[in-house]
Amino acid sequence: MKRGKIVLFCLLMVVCFTAGDWLTASAEDTKSTLIGTPKCKVCHKSEKRGDQYSVWEKSAHAKAFEVLATEEALAVAAEKGLGNPQEAPECLVCHTTQAFLGDVGLDPKGKYTAEEGIGCEACHGAGSEYKSNKVMKDPDAAKAAGLIMPGKEQCLECHNEKSPTYKEFDFETRWAEIKHPKAAPEEG
Repeated sequence: MKRGKIVLFCLLMVVCFTAGDWLTASAEDTKSTLIGTPKCKVCHKSEKRGDQYSVWEKSAHAKAFEVLATEEALAVAAEKGLGNPQEAPECLVCHTTQAFLGDVGLDPKGKYTAEEGIGCEACHGAGSEYKSNKVMKDPDAAKAAGLIMPGKEQCLECHNEKSPTYKEFDFETRWAEIKHPKAAPEEG
């Protein structure tokens, strides 16, 4: 009987000491996933909140995937031996959000497609963890949940001499073209 209690105690201790590792591992395995620009649009389309969506929609970023189907893109891809630029990882990395972010999954409730080109999440990070209004109302909470406030270094990941169609990149000029007003905090 005493031996049974000792075995039970040892098993209990093993469970207690390893439970923390299991909990930590599952927390680390939780990664932000892409929700897609249409999900961002829901809150970022109104004039009152800054209409960031319209700025993006009119930008070259919104057409980044589409441009890969042009004659120019097909010629560049052929010259580099890449095949279809809309399928070539070397092209997609700077023309689609998911490829740009790398190892990021898709939110099953999201609306992401490659056709959105370089969407909101390419610059601001995968949005599944910061998308809620409650989180977005608190800038510190949003950043803690993965929201990125991009800068020059992020832009230069694609806008650099490695691009086969590189044109001189003046960050200040280009930033002025894409910047969008911060959303006004919700009242209430």
